[in-house]
Amino acid sequence: MKIYLSGLVGFLLVLTAEARVGNSSQLQFCTETEQCLLFDRICETDKYEVRHYDSVKWVSTDETSLFMDIAVMRAFKRLFNYITGANENGKKIKMTAPVLIKISEDKSFWQTGTYTMSFLLPSEDQTNPPKPNDNKVYIHRMAEMKVYVRGYGGWMTSMSDKIKASSLSSDLDLVGAEYNKGFHYAVGYNSPMTIFNRRNEVWYVVGDDPVCPSSEELDS
Repeated sequence: MKIYLSGLVGFLLVLTAEARVGNSSQLQFCTETEQCLLFDRICETDKYEVRHYDSVKWVSTDETSLFMDIAVMRAFKRLFNYITGANENGKKIKMTAPVLIKISEDKSFWQTGTYTMSFLLPSEDQTNPPKPNDNKVYIHRMAEMKVYVRGYGGWMTSMSDKIKASSLSSDLDLVGAEYNKGFHYAVGYNSPMTIFNRRNEVWYVVGDDPVCPSSEELDS
């Protein structure tokens, strides 16, 4: 009986860990992949929203460059090779959304920076993802987090990301929000082949209790 209960608890823990990588039909703006990173919306204003994300595994790579646009092309190719079979099992892994790019805030325009691109691992590979063949590609678990989010359309470029991130940061400063000012995430939901109705986001990690003035808090 104890063995049965122990096994059941373990099974439920696995289900819980995988539950936040789920069917894309649950998100209106995640339409190009079968699975997406799911979240709980904490609150929303006319300037931004606050979300809670559970801890999940990602496959990532770091790329150094003067410009995000160049780094992204190199990093994307490396990660795409991993999900199309460049791993210890030669396994093809489903593409998911979103794709994250971690960007340092202290980089000046003409200064070389390191950009970390991450693909979300699908639910079936969250528990035991295959090891990458490329030593520049690695698996890691991102801690659960709350983030301030602002969405926008069009193409994500170094310039558009910088403008949107600066605008969100200014709005957060105006309301006295505590957040990690050392970096932000540039977030994309679309294939490079998609021309219209693109969805991008900027995320700042919440540092303390989230601030949502003049908003209706939602049950999480």
